[in-house]
Amino acid sequence: MAPDIAFAVAPHRRLFARFPWHVAVLVLLISAVGIWNLASASQADHTPGHAVWISQAWWMGAGVLVALGLTLVDPRAFQRLAWVFYALVLGLLVVVHLKGRLVMGARRWLTYGPLNFQPSELAKLAVALVLASYFAADAEKRRNGYGLWAMMIPLGITLLPAALILKQPDLGTALIVLAVGFTQLLFARVRWVAVAILLGVGVVGGFFAYRHLKDYQRNRIVSFLNPEAHAKGAGYHAAQSMIAVGSGQGTGKGWGQGTQTNLEFLPEQHTDFIFSVWAEEHGFLGCLLLLVLYFALLASAVDIAGAARDRFGHFLAVGIAAMLFWHVFINIGMVIGLLPVVGVTLPLMSYGGSSVIAVYAGIGLLANVGMRRFVN
Repeated sequence: MAPDIAFAVAPHRRLFARFPWHVAVLVLLISAVGIWNLASASQADHTPGHAVWISQAWWMGAGVLVALGLTLVDPRAFQRLAWVFYALVLGLLVVVHLKGRLVMGARRWLTYGPLNFQPSELAKLAVALVLASYFAADAEKRRNGYGLWAMMIPLGITLLPAALILKQPDLGTALIVLAVGFTQLLFARVRWVAVAILLGVGVVGGFFAYRHLKDYQRNRIVSFLNPEAHAKGAGYHAAQSMIAVGSGQGTGKGWGQGTQTNLEFLPEQHTDFIFSVWAEEHGFLGCLLLLVLYFALLASAVDIAGAARDRFGHFLAVGIAAMLFWHVFINIGMVIGLLPVVGVTLPLMSYGGSSVIAVYAGIGLLANVGMRRFVN
């Protein structure tokens, strides 16, 4: 197979000898915990034939195949096709606005037969890939770092899909896309003056954006600032979540014994508030174990980024690490009341096929970088 073919499979026979097996073990452990936890969370749902944990297991199986497939592709193919993938995702986001399925006032899904797909999940990977490609070619020319004007292109790359996602509306995913892009930009060495100006613009822009949020989104922010006054209204989700987390105490109530979960006081318990289910049933020690697993996964991602053989691999690994970190940080922060409820899932724990495939695809890209860090 010619080496210049875009999707050429790497010819190195001993490539899998360098496979980051510790990353695979950590991902599979968290996935297993997630399926086990979903089995408990779904007990309260008495719909005949409804078993979200079985569906999640199938999606994770598909995710493993996607991840393995991505490890076999020459990383130069990803660098060449990053802009094509980015343009495709932007096109899908536009199609969502035109023909997306309307659910509770939001258009976030495309439907094809029995499948529902959320293109915004791919936007995180698209931004990570295209910024990695951009910085790999451009950052070497800017040894003194990025000034304000030099940041305009990477900022535009990040803001465009985030704006389309925010319009769906999906504030949580838009924030993750922004966080991934800004994290990669910071690793490209931004001048501190530019960072200060950007933060100032961000604060002003935040006030402006707040006025254009949907009513329920503004109510979530207001209830976060004064949760007691909105415990039966906009702050209901956060209040019930904190009750569930606190009631788990040291060792939890046991699998399937969570009262907040089984009595259905806890809303969105399969998705955004899945960590609340885990905390109620397994307590502080269970939460600590899960956080250790996430920390180990993130530390491995950072290690792969630091040892990447080229700038593209470095920035790509940084983007994937950022995607995982911000998902975990924001989800757990909103579940325990430290951040407003913005609708961010917990990787490999929350139910959702699009989210699972996106995370496993990210892991596959991360493993690809790790496998080739010692290959010339």
